[in-house]
Formats: sequence, C-alpha cells, structure tokens
Amino acid sequence: MKKWLHKLKDMLNSNNLYKKEYNKELQRFEALFNFASIGILVTNELGEIVLINDFALKQFGYEREELMGVTIEQLIPQRFRGRHVGHREGYNNRPQSRPMGIGLDLYASRKDGSEFPVEISLSQYKHEEGSFVIAYINNITERKKAEEKIEKLNNELEQKISERTSQLTNALEQLEHSKEEVMTALNKEKELSELKSRFVSMASHEFRTPLSTILSSAFLVNQYTTEAEQPKRSKHIQRIISSVTLLTEVLNDFLSVGKIEEGGVQVRRTNFDIESHINSIIQEMQDIVQEGQKIAYTHTGSSQVMLDPSLLKHIMLNLIGNAIKFSGKHTVINVHSEHTGNSVILKVKDAGIGISREDQQHLFERFFRGANVSNIQGTGLGLHIVSKYAELMDGNITCNSELNKGTTFTVTFRQS
Repeated sequence: MKKWLHKLKDMLNSNNLYKKEYNKELQRFEALFNFASIGILVTNELGEIVLINDFALKQFGYEREELMGVTIEQLIPQRFRGRHVGHREGYNNRPQSRPMGIGLDLYASRKDGSEFPVEISLSQYKHEEGSFVIAYINNITERKKAEEKIEKLNNELEQKISERTSQLTNALEQLEHSKEEVMTALNKEKELSELKSRFVSMASHEFRTPLSTILSSAFLVNQYTTEAEQPKRSKHIQRIISSVTLLTEVLNDFLSVGKIEEGGVQVRRTNFDIESHINSIIQEMQDIVQEGQKIAYTHTGSSQVMLDPSLLKHIMLNLIGNAIKFSGKHTVINVHSEHTGNSVILKVKDAGIGISREDQQHLFERFFRGANVSNIQGTGLGLHIVSKYAELMDGNITCNSELNKGTTFTVTFRQS
C-alpha cells in the first residue's frame, strides 16, 4: 500500500511538471502571437476568424470582439469580396504554404473603409477540431511609397536619358548635316577652282587665235584703201566678225555654266508657236552655214507648246551650230520637231564626222571634247549646258551616232 501511494505521489508530481511546462509553452506562444510585429489571424474551414493578434487588430482598426466569428471577407475591399469567396474555397481544396497573390497588387480594408496595400502569406494545419488557415498580413504602404518614389525617379531618369539621347541624336544629325554642307561647299569650291583653271587654260587657247585674227585683219583692212580692194576688205571684215562671234560664244558658255552651277537660271514657261520659233532660229544661223550646206526643217502635230523659249533657243543654237561645225560642205542638216500631245520631241540630224561609242559616254560632261575634234575650235561646254537646260524644263537629251556617218541628237520635253 505504501508502495502504491508512493507511486501515485510520483505520478502526480510528474503530471504537475508536465502542466507547468505546458503552461510555459502556452505563454511563449501567446507572447509570440500577440507581440509579433506582423498581423496574424487564423480562420476555420468556413473562413471565419477564430484567432487574431493585437498587431492585426491595430492594422484594421477593430476590437477583437468585432471580428471573432466574422468571415475573412470583412477585411477585404468591397469590390473584391465576391471573388475572394471562390479563391478561399479553392485554397481549402488544394491547401499549401505559399505567398498569396503573386504578381498582383493586394489590398485590405480597415474598419473605416480606407484601404492599404498588403503582402499575405498563407499556411494550413489540421487537428481534431478541423482544418485551419493561418494568414500572415504585412502592411506594405511604406514599401509601396518607396517603390513609387523609385519608379518616379526611374521614369524621370529614363525621360532625361531619352531627352539627352534625342538631343545627342539631333546634335549628331546636325553635325552630319553640317559635314555634308561643308563637303558640298568644298566640292563646289573644288569645282569652281577647276572651272577657273580650265577657263584660264581654255581662254589662253581659244582666245589667242581669234584675237590674232582680229588684230591681223584689222591691220590689213587699214592697208586696203582703194575701191578695187573692197573684196579684200570685206573678206577681212568677215574674219573679224567670225572671230568676235567665236569669242562671244566662248564667254557666253562660261557665263551659262556659272549661272547653272549657282542655280541662277530661271525657267519662264510660256505658250508659243514652236514651228515659227525654230524657223526664226534657223534663219539667224544662215550666216554661219558652210558652203553648200542646207538646213531642212519639218514639224508635225500642234505647234503650240509650253516651254521656255529662251532656253529652247539656246538648245537649238547649240545643236544646229554643232551640226554645221562638224558636217562637211554641201551637206544637209535635218531639223524636226513634233508635238505628240504628252511630249515635245526635237531632233537635229547631221551627216558629219560622228562620235565614237566611248566618247558618247562622256558627251554631256563639262569640258569634254571628242577625240576626233581636236582640230575644230570649241570649249566642250555646249552639250553640258544643253543637257542642263533640258533638265530644267523637265526634259532629257540622247545621242545616236556613228563615226563618219553622222549624229542625231534627240531632246524630249514632257507636256502636262
């Protein structure tokens, strides 16, 4: 009996020790739960709040009695409550410990209806009373403010970077544009220098012969004083006129090139009779035709055209003048104009010395002269000027030629 009483006493002492340790653990849990610096609440299978710590109560502005037995939707903004019931039931069917609303902005609602952003983690446990969900709720208002501030700073920085990039791009474009302008100016200067150099070289060559002719003929004219010597005087006077005409042509060519390069040639379109205009030009050129040469002109279609008569005259004077110069005596130069309705076509055909295929590739370049015309005076600028005048009037010029068989120049202008 004594032995049994002793054993019972030991059991009571052991049970008291267990209760004491249990009470200590319960106190620790309560301290951990109530003094945690994060909101913690526990809900049952129906979503009803069965436990909530002081921190959470302070976050939401409720008294404990107001939330006990109330569903968790009470702490969710009104606009999300309906959907949350489905989310809650889905979680109960497939519970797992995880953060809630990954990638989403979550909000909780206080008693006064105000909202604040939250971060929520969930875990679930079971015991004899049923299944329970623990929610850890963290108010992230300050973090959101910091993130918004950082985002604002990032946006401002991106905006500044974008503006600086745009400014840099504009600066680079302006620099490139300035570079192009400088290069264009340098090329213009180089061309002008080349033009001056070629002019000096050309002038020294082209001016020497006619000036010498003028000087000698003027001296000889002065020597022929009698009436019987009139034919000799007339011959030298004609030589003087021809030489002056040549000098004038050379100067006009250089002046025309200068105007074209400077963009100083103005196109003045007007409606005029092209047939009458070309006949007048041909009549002017009768004084320079060679012995036995004949200029035959034909026209088809309407004679009324819309072009610049002055530029057209320069084109025709050059093309017909070349045909006269490079064709032999007793030859026919055929000139034809045609108005098709959509275009005006001019053709000047001669039976002269012709142009090689190789030379035709460079025919409209400045100062270019064919290999077979070295003994015939000229500046090499005429066809270049003609091509530029044609372009100014929305036209183009082509050449078809064969050595020793003649040349045909065709100029085509669009008519609107």
